Amino acid sequence: MVAQVWYRGLCARLRPGAPRRLHGWGSATFSSRSLSSSTNDGFLKEKRAQIMSRGLPKQKPIGGVKQVLVFASGKGGVGKSTTAVNVALALAACDSTKAVGLLDADVYGPSIPKMMNLKGNPELSPKNLMRPLKNYGVACMSMGFLVEETAPVVWRGLMVMSAIEKLLRQVDWGQLDYLVIDMPPGTGDVQLSVSQNVPVTGAVIVSTPQDIALLDARKGAEMFRKVHVPVLGLVQNMSVFQCPKCKHETHIFGADGVRDLAKTLGLDVLGDIPLHVNIRETCDAGQPIVISQPQSDTAKAYLRIATEIVRRLPTPPA
Repeated sequence: MVAQVWYRGLCARLRPGAPRRLHGWGSATFSSRSLSSSTNDGFLKEKRAQIMSRGLPKQKPIGGVKQVLVFASGKGGVGKSTTAVNVALALAACDSTKAVGLLDADVYGPSIPKMMNLKGNPELSPKNLMRPLKNYGVACMSMGFLVEETAPVVWRGLMVMSAIEKLLRQVDWGQLDYLVIDMPPGTGDVQLSVSQNVPVTGAVIVSTPQDIALLDARKGAEMFRKVHVPVLGLVQNMSVFQCPKCKHETHIFGADGVRDLAKTLGLDVLGDIPLHVNIRETCDAGQPIVISQPQSDTAKAYLRIATEIVRRLPTPPA
C-alpha cells in the first residue's frame, strides 16, 4: 500500500475556522502547486500565541528507538548531510548487532533519498504508520519520499513543525539502537521542535574550518546547550585537500578552525574528514564511501568518528 500523505489535513488545520485536530493521512498528492501556503498571517499569529501559552512540550520517546543522535550545523553547505549519512552507515558497520535508522529532517531540501539511493513512497503498516525505506541495512525516512523530486516545499513554520512531528511519530521505526537525524541548517523551528519534543541523546556539530562557517557552528552548539541537549563533539569536515598527483596538502578552508572552536567551547573534536572528490562522487551516486570503499582512508575516518560517538553515549535503557 502506498502511503497517503497528510498534506490536505495539515493545510485544513491551519485555515481559520478549521477543526484544531489534525486528521490522519489525507488523500492529496504533492505537487509544486499544492505546496503553496494559503494561510493568513493573522491566524498564524493567533495559533503561535496559543502554542506558546502552553509552555514547553513534554518530551516523549520515539517508540522502539533507544538513542537519538542529531547532526547539525549552523551553516549550510558544510557537508552535514554527507557526514550524517556516512556516520549512520559507519555505526551499523562498527557493530552488526545494532539497528540504525536515518531521518532526514530537512523538509525544504531533503538529501537522504539521493545519497542512500532510495525512491518511492513508504507503505503503510496495519496501524497506519509509514514504513521506512531501507538500503544498506539502514531504515530511512524523508520528506523526499513524499513529494515530487522537483517540487519545492513552500510552507510556513507551523506546517513544517507538524510535518516533522509526523515524520517522528507516525513512522514504524521498529526496534532501533540509533536514530540519526540529519537536521537542516540554522537554529530554527525544526531544531526546537526536535529538541523539545524528543529526548535527544546527543548532538554532533559539523563544520568546515572556515571562519564564516565556525560563527554559525558555535551558534548551533550554544543552541543545543540552551535546550539541554548534550553536545557530543564537533566534526571538522573538508579539513585538508591533498593533490592526487603531487600529494601536496592544502588547507583550502583554513587549518584547525574547528579544533580552536572546540577548545573555546570545552568540547571534543570527534574527527577530521578530508576534502576528497570520492566523498562527493559516491554520495551523488547513491553509494556512500563507507559502503562503496570501506577500506579507504576516508571511510576509516568516518568509522573512527562513529566509534568516538558511541564512546560518549550513555548506557541505553534496557
